[in-house]
Amino acid sequence: MTVAIPATTHATFEIKSANLPLVALLLKSTDLAALSRELASRFGDIPDFFDQDAMMIDLSPLQATASANEDIDFPALISLLGSYQLVPITVKGGSPAQMAAALQAGLLPAPDSHLVNSRPAPAPAGQPAPAAPASPLGALVIDRPLRSGQQVYARGRDLVVLAMVNAGAEVIADGHIHVYAPLRGKAMAGARGNTEARIFSLALEAELLSIAGVYRTSENPLPPDVAGKPTQVRLLPGADGDKLVMSVLQ
Repeated sequence: MTVAIPATTHATFEIKSANLPLVALLLKSTDLAALSRELASRFGDIPDFFDQDAMMIDLSPLQATASANEDIDFPALISLLGSYQLVPITVKGGSPAQMAAALQAGLLPAPDSHLVNSRPAPAPAGQPAPAAPASPLGALVIDRPLRSGQQVYARGRDLVVLAMVNAGAEVIADGHIHVYAPLRGKAMAGARGNTEARIFSLALEAELLSIAGVYRTSENPLPPDVAGKPTQVRLLPGADGDKLVMSVLQ
């Protein structure tokens, strides 16, 4: 005989699995003063770059250095990251002493978490490469000139600028940046680590170019064969680290 037992449904709550998107901080030094300076240099003039984003602190890079067993002031680290609207919640990859200190500071262990590889792996021989996932958002289009001191950030998408980006202005995108006019200010593509992002301009005269954190400033003049010309900027991986490569658009 089969007996059907009615399911009990709680009226006040349900518990389900959920995925939480995280940004990751790969900590390469326990020197928080140096970290503070570098954060200020990169994000100090972009106060709304992060928006209470949950963060994982990855201590794995420390383990191959002399800092493997050094103490970390986690309350100070959490406070520093919080000043940039980041919310550290998990930690992984540290020594037993470092992990114990992190847990004491309120961070949760996440030993099974892994970083998302922003550069897709090559497809096996004989198989077609997987299609790139569609962007959830269309490009942000700006049709006015950007003056010195102005800043535009295309969060989670590409940025298209149809007018001049003057010196002192900043254009930032998590995806590609297209400037259909002279680019004389700062351009930062792949701002959240997308190494496939590119920068395009009809007249490249930029003060600063950056893709996924790899940057070039006006202290190093643009090569004569691309300066002022229609140019594409991309990131080229190499054994000695990623490099910015510029090529004239035909």
